[in-house]
Amino acid sequence: MSQTKSLLITGARGFTGKYFASEAEKLGYLVHSLKADITKPEDLEAEITQIAPNYVAHLAGISFVASKDKEAFYKVHALGTSNLLSALTKLTKKPSKILLASSATVYGNAAMTPTPETFPLAPIDHYAMSKVAMEEMAKTFFNQLPIIIARPFNYTGPGQHDNFLIPKLIRHFAQKVSSIELGNLEVEREFNDVSTICGAYLALLEFGTPGEIYNVSTGKVRSLKGVVDTLVKLTNHQINITVNPDFIRPNEVHRMCGDPQKLMSLLSSHQIVLEIPALEVTLQNMLNAKISE
Repeated sequence: MSQTKSLLITGARGFTGKYFASEAEKLGYLVHSLKADITKPEDLEAEITQIAPNYVAHLAGISFVASKDKEAFYKVHALGTSNLLSALTKLTKKPSKILLASSATVYGNAAMTPTPETFPLAPIDHYAMSKVAMEEMAKTFFNQLPIIIARPFNYTGPGQHDNFLIPKLIRHFAQKVSSIELGNLEVEREFNDVSTICGAYLALLEFGTPGEIYNVSTGKVRSLKGVVDTLVKLTNHQINITVNPDFIRPNEVHRMCGDPQKLMSLLSSHQIVLEIPALEVTLQNMLNAKISE
């Protein structure tokens, strides 16, 4: 890949952004990290005009679903994305591909799992609703820009903030803490590796079809209890679990699992094999990173 392929990344300093930027550079992209605030249109437009990127990966957002600032979800996800896309339409030469990172939370408590991209959306909170708003708003730009929407399912890895569930568990097990408070142990999620997500994003940026939506998933789920049991085996440390009712949401999604067929068919057609580490490998890497801090 030629170094002339410039890639603008929003949220490049975040958990996913750091991994994604590193992997993109390995593939020869000339990476630019957006410095402007996406909620400030003038600053955003000035920086984008200066960079004039060939590719764009929009990863910026409020990643913590439990954030209490409801208005910020819409300001950043919907309006911020609108500002970004509006600025890109004003470039003399439009980007070859624009990847927007949405979220699997848009499906809510889907009656069908693994859930395909065509399944009706049923967001259950402001975070998910703001992602739906972002997607619907982005569709109004489909006739002007080559946009791809990615819906990643749950993922984790070294460096993710401790206010997320898996890093919280990792910290407790790495420090040999005797007890922990958790919510519903029976919820089922995909716990994919951040490297898998970034690999999929890069493939979509190169080969994805504009105007399409892709689940970024593996279709493999584990219960939270299963994750805890795996950590017990990896660390040989037993931990006393207390279920805190305050951690259980009334409208909690019980099983979140994506149908990866559309993504995998695309990758297969281009002879791309997505690296999917076993959960045990991801958890061990996270334990090692936490212990070495």
